[in-house]
Amino acid sequence: MPVERTRYGKINIDIDSNTLIILFTILFFACFLLWRDSKKGQKEKAQLLQDLEEKKNIANKEAMIAAKEAVQKDIEKFQEETKERRRELSRIEDKLTKKEEILEEKNIAIATKEAELQKKMDEVLEKEDYLAETIQKQMQELERISGLSTEEAKKIMFEQLKVDLQQEANNLIRENENYIREVSNEKAKEILTTVMQRCVIDHVVESTVSSVSLPSDEMKGRIIGREGRNIRTLETLTGVDLIIDDTPEAVVLSCFDPVRREIAKLALEKLVSDGRIHPVRIEEMVEKAREEIEQKIKQEGENAAMEMGIPNLNKELIKTLGRLYYRTSYGQNVLIHSLEVGHIAGMIAAEIGANVKIAKRAGLLHDIGKAIDQTQEGTHIELGVELARKYGEREEVVHAIEAHHDDVTANSIEAVLVKLADAISAGRPGSRRDTLEIYIKRLQKLEEIALSYEGIKQSFAVQAGREVRVIVQPDKFDDIGSARLARDIANRIEEELDYPGQIRVTVVREIRTTELAK
Repeated sequence: MPVERTRYGKINIDIDSNTLIILFTILFFACFLLWRDSKKGQKEKAQLLQDLEEKKNIANKEAMIAAKEAVQKDIEKFQEETKERRRELSRIEDKLTKKEEILEEKNIAIATKEAELQKKMDEVLEKEDYLAETIQKQMQELERISGLSTEEAKKIMFEQLKVDLQQEANNLIRENENYIREVSNEKAKEILTTVMQRCVIDHVVESTVSSVSLPSDEMKGRIIGREGRNIRTLETLTGVDLIIDDTPEAVVLSCFDPVRREIAKLALEKLVSDGRIHPVRIEEMVEKAREEIEQKIKQEGENAAMEMGIPNLNKELIKTLGRLYYRTSYGQNVLIHSLEVGHIAGMIAAEIGANVKIAKRAGLLHDIGKAIDQTQEGTHIELGVELARKYGEREEVVHAIEAHHDDVTANSIEAVLVKLADAISAGRPGSRRDTLEIYIKRLQKLEEIALSYEGIKQSFAVQAGREVRVIVQPDKFDDIGSARLARDIANRIEEELDYPGQIRVTVVREIRTTELAK
């Protein structure tokens, strides 16, 4: 196959016929191979599609078979459950059938009995008619013989019976009254004697003075202070009279209010022990003593409740009860008196079968109103009832408090026992002193008159009731107003009180200004 290069670089190829046939043969063979491969690929593809279709059909058939099996199982299960329910319904039906048969038998028996009862009732009615007719004939015959009607005979018989019964009742009542009177008196004496012997409580008549021991007489001068400023400060802050006389190594505190007297005593003991006595220190010690007394009051209330066996008493009632430790009634300590009343009422209740808890609780709280400050209006019974109701005491306890001085009629045995125990405790020889109570009431009245005016800060009856010191709020009174107030208080004291000698009214108006140097 010759090759020629032309002028312009192109190549001319001369192909002969043999070469051309070879080329066509090769080309035909290549096309044949390509066509054969294509046919083969189509067959394989068709075969693959056919295989996939067969697998799909097989899978569908298997799914259908599995579904049919599941449905068959559900059908069999449902059929089994249906059979079980049918058997259960059959059993229930058998039971109901048996019950119906039993009820039918009972109905037949009841019907038979009703028929028998009806027959007997008819017989009874016939007999009643016969008896009524017989009785009527007899009554007519009796009326004919006696000459009295039935109503007249009944009236005579009832009157005679009434007379006989009244005579018998009178005799029985008289015999029982004598027996009850003899037995009850002996039993009451026995119970009261036993209770009074069991209730052992010391009675100490309270005094209005206390004494404070001093290490030496030199301390008296320090207590008085320069120009008496220390003793005036202590008396003003506490409302207590300090009596410094010739008694060796002792100072006497005089005040009708035990709380104020105890605060002053405790504060003075602290000052004597500390040695530093001046107005500022006195104020600090008085405040500390007041806090300690408040704690003491709470402790005494808790001790009283614990001794009486009342663990669930309200906290405010406990605090108020503790204040009775510093209250007196005709010289008798009110808290000790309340404890004694509670014990006596509880023991009597146990002897006669009454409610011991109610009796003891009411006995302990019967004089709780005496702990209330005198600025509140009302008797100690009214205040006590108000307190008990306020703090959730039971109505039986409130009624016993209200009835222990016959303000209302006692309608429970516990209220009667509290009243009886109060009389026993107060009437015991040596338990009370009347003259001291009258004196204390006069001092309390002096302070009440002073506190009844507006703008009063504090009021103290001192010097055994011969002087009233009234501390006013400085912004409410000027000098002229203070003088007018002293005159008004003096006039009211003259009109409302009976007292020996004279009573001095002193109005104190004090202004303090404090600044800090930094």
